[in-house]
Amino acid sequence: MTQHIVHRFAALAGAILLATAAHAADAPRVRVTTSLGSFVIELNPERAPLTVANFLRYVKEGHYTNTLFHRVIANFVIQGGGVTPEYTLKPAHDPIPNESGNGLQNLRGAVGLARAASPHSGDAQFYVNVGNNADLDPLPTRWGYAVFGQVIEGMDVVDRISVQPTGAVATLKSDAPLTPVVIRSIELIGGTPREETLPAVPTPAPAAKPAPAPAAPTDPPPTGQ
Repeated sequence: MTQHIVHRFAALAGAILLATAAHAADAPRVRVTTSLGSFVIELNPERAPLTVANFLRYVKEGHYTNTLFHRVIANFVIQGGGVTPEYTLKPAHDPIPNESGNGLQNLRGAVGLARAASPHSGDAQFYVNVGNNADLDPLPTRWGYAVFGQVIEGMDVVDRISVQPTGAVATLKSDAPLTPVVIRSIELIGGTPREETLPAVPTPAPAAKPAPAPAAPTDPPPTGQ
């Protein structure tokens, strides 16, 4: 009897491992190629279906090609995907609803959707957490910043970007790399994207503003620009 139970437990454990491996294989993955190297993001459509579909729409359209990581703060985040090398905002689709309550946390390597002060103002810009940033997670009293993926390869490139010398450049008042860090492309390299209908946020998003300077002791969150 005991041996039978052990065999059933082993079979169940094996089935769970196979299901987990299959799920991981199906998760969409993208390669972000920059002027300082490339890294791979595994997306999480189970926890952030709208945010992943929104991001992949921009990937499919080639929106991210020749945009900048325009906001870089060591030990905090790198942010990009919406500013051109001429330091102008690239046109984007309507913003999407905030999915920050999905259980994913802003830990090192997690990828989230940048936004302005309004909680439902995220569109194309994204960020990668360089450190553990619990201040960006939601609380019962406020919205957070929606995590929708994780860097699974090339975190050393993210770190390299995060320590570039920064300052005021063109329209950006602070935290802009003095030598531009260009996103050359973002391409889908694996997994099965899900089809999602993207609802528009009913109220218009506020106008994007330049990234604010770091505040002490806590750095500012990823903003709309």
